[in-house]
Amino acid sequence: MKRRSELSQPRPRSRFDVSYDAEAFGRFSESIARYLGTARFLVWQTIVIVLWLAFNVLPPEKWQFDPWGRGLVLLTLVLSLQASYAAPLILLAQNRQERRDRITSEQDRNVAERTQADTEFLAREIASVRLSLADVVTGEELSDQLEGLTRSIERLADRLERAESGDQLGVVPGTTPNS
Repeated sequence: MKRRSELSQPRPRSRFDVSYDAEAFGRFSESIARYLGTARFLVWQTIVIVLWLAFNVLPPEKWQFDPWGRGLVLLTLVLSLQASYAAPLILLAQNRQERRDRITSEQDRNVAERTQADTEFLAREIASVRLSLADVVTGEELSDQLEGLTRSIERLADRLERAESGDQLGVVPGTTPNS
């Protein structure tokens, strides 16, 4: 048994370590899933299968590479292999989309909460302004008040003129009322 000189550190792994960029692989799987979900893929797959069947049914048996008599084993293998890779890639793409949808819904929820808070704040501010404006005199009220004040001043001026002229007390100007 070999003795290690350095026992304070763990042994380095001797396994083959595969590392990959998860984001790049996710984008790749989404592009495949996006293509597998198109009508173009279905049309091409149908054309390939029809050609496959034509090349393995119509020509003589010695030219067939996947004879009908053996049950088209190679076609079955190819389609099974395609399905075995397509399903996990589609699930990976769905999981990534679900993660993006969750993040988007959280952001939408946060925006909605901020919007509601801002709306409530503005409603309180508008109510405050309305209360402040309830105590403010309007132009019509001010003109009515000024008109009433002008009439009162005119009446006072008339009385003052009559008082100065002595008409109101029945006294001849220049004499005192008690004499």
